Amino acid sequence: MTTEDLLKKVRKIEIKTKALSRQIFAGEYHSAFKGRGMAFSEVREYQWGDDVRNMDWNVTARMSAPYVKVFEEERELTVVLVVDVSRSGLFGTRGSTKRAMATEIAATLAFSAMLNNDKVGCLLVSDRVEMFIPPKKGRTHLLHIIREILEYEPAHDGTDLGEGLRYLTGAIKRRATVFLISDLVDVEGIHPRYEEALKVAVGRHDLSVIRIMDPREKSLPAVGLVHVKDSETARGAWVNTDSPRERAAYERWWRDVETETARLLNRYQVDSVSISTDEDYVRALMALFHRK
Repeated sequence: MTTEDLLKKVRKIEIKTKALSRQIFAGEYHSAFKGRGMAFSEVREYQWGDDVRNMDWNVTARMSAPYVKVFEEERELTVVLVVDVSRSGLFGTRGSTKRAMATEIAATLAFSAMLNNDKVGCLLVSDRVEMFIPPKKGRTHLLHIIREILEYEPAHDGTDLGEGLRYLTGAIKRRATVFLISDLVDVEGIHPRYEEALKVAVGRHDLSVIRIMDPREKSLPAVGLVHVKDSETARGAWVNTDSPRERAAYERWWRDVETETARLLNRYQVDSVSISTDEDYVRALMALFHRK
C-alpha cells in the first residue's frame, strides 16, 4: 500500500468513526467513564462515616490518631487502547478482517475520548510488546495511533496478552481507562494463559474487554480433506472436514474456550462484549457503555 492509499484509508476511517463518536458515543462515553478516575488530594482526621478502606495507616501511627486519605475526581481521564496485532487478526470471511474492525473500534473510542478532552495512548501487542504510544491529546496524535493499528507489521506472529497487560501495569502508573481489543485466542488447551496479568491489571486500571470474532471460527465447513495452517505458529495438519466427528470435536473445543474465557472475565468482574465481523459494532459498544 502506498502512502497516498494509506492516508486515504485513514481519512475514511476518521470520517466514519469521528461522526459516530460525535453523534452517538460521546454522551454514552462521558456517562460511563467520567468521574471513575480518582486522584489523591489530602489527608485529614477520620470522621464518623468515613470509609475505613481509605485509612492512611502510616499517618495514623505517626499521629496516634486515625487519619484517612481524601480523593477527588479527576477532570480528565487517561485512555489506553491495548490492541492485539497478532497474525490471527488478519482472518476475516464476512467483508472485514478482525484487524480492520479492531481499527475502527479503536478509532471510535479514541475520538470519543478526544471529544471529552481525555488523553489517549496505545499499546500494540503480539507475543511481545510491539509498540507503545504514550497517552497524549490532539487529532494528529489520534491519527498516528489509527495509522499504526491499521498498517503496523508486527515483528512476531504469536499472541501473549499477558505480556501486554504486564507492560501496561508498569508503563501507566496512575489509574487509566483501558480497552483490550483482541480475539482472546491465547489459550493453553482451553484455558486462557493471561489470568495472572489480567488480575493485576484489573486491580490497577478500569479494564474493559472487546472481543472480536469471525463467524467462521465457530465451526468447520464440510469441504473435504484440507490442509490447515496456524497463522501464528506455522504448524500445519491435514483435516477431513467431511467427518462429523472431526467437526464436532472442533466445535466442542471452541465452545470450551469461550466458556473458560467468559468464566475468567466474570471472576474478575471485567466488563466485556463480543463482536462478530459480520455485525454492526455500534450496538455492541453502546451495550458495553450502558453496563459501566
